[in-house]
Amino acid sequence: MTENLTKETFLEKVFNYEKNKEWSFEGEIPAIIDFYADWCGPCKALAPVLEDLSNEYEGKIHIYKVDTEAEQELSAAFGIRSIPSMLFCPKGEEPQMANGALPKKQIEQIIGDVLKIKK
Repeated sequence: MTENLTKETFLEKVFNYEKNKEWSFEGEIPAIIDFYADWCGPCKALAPVLEDLSNEYEGKIHIYKVDTEAEQELSAAFGIRSIPSMLFCPKGEEPQMANGALPKKQIEQIIGDVLKIKK
């Protein structure tokens, strides 16, 4: 199941950018962070796809959501200009950003390539 993050839970579960200048992923397993807004049509289209992936990859990756309206500082910290934007966070490597409501197959491809997770 996807989980909504506030700035506080983001700092704890993903990356404490207030403490670290360099990227340092806090998670135990790779994660995808979906930056979205309730009024955004493509974000609504992406939501069920991410729920499906969350169930299919349960225990292998976390899928988090950040409401860009409620968490403007967090969105600004990552330079989010268009939504949906997804931040793919592998263990021990730099994160990669993908923009737009990507099809499920393409997200699975990125999960394999960037997060190094197979189904």
